[in-house]
Amino acid sequence: MSEAPDNQNPQAQPPQAWGPRPAATPPPQSHQWGEPPQAPPENRSPTRSPAPPKKRHRVFFWFFLAVQILFLVWVIAGVASGNGTDESCSGLTGDSLKACQDAGDVGTTIGVGLIVAFWVATDFILALTYAIYRFATRQQRA
Repeated sequence: MSEAPDNQNPQAQPPQAWGPRPAATPPPQSHQWGEPPQAPPENRSPTRSPAPPKKRHRVFFWFFLAVQILFLVWVIAGVASGNGTDESCSGLTGDSLKACQDAGDVGTTIGVGLIVAFWVATDFILALTYAIYRFATRQQRA
């Protein structure tokens, strides 16, 4: 909506061109109150519905679950590899066989413990990375 210049008002200013104003020039101020801003008309047309909100992609969630599944499979494989009779214990009997099997069990326990420790460290790093990401991308409060 453009207004024609008012010939009856000697204080009327000519229309200004679009673009940035010089820094030294203050913006023009009106001495009269203008009309209050009008609210946009409500469109209650049944054919047009508002756009649905964007669905958040949960990439981190699925990556986190994939890491958990990989570590779970690794722990199960580590436990399963320690069961059974080793070839290194073949030919032993009595206390020697028992000591050899116990040593194998201790090695399996240490290995699985290292896997679990690595799992916990990885989850801690993932959680810290996610917290930093969420903190950096949060919306500022007004």
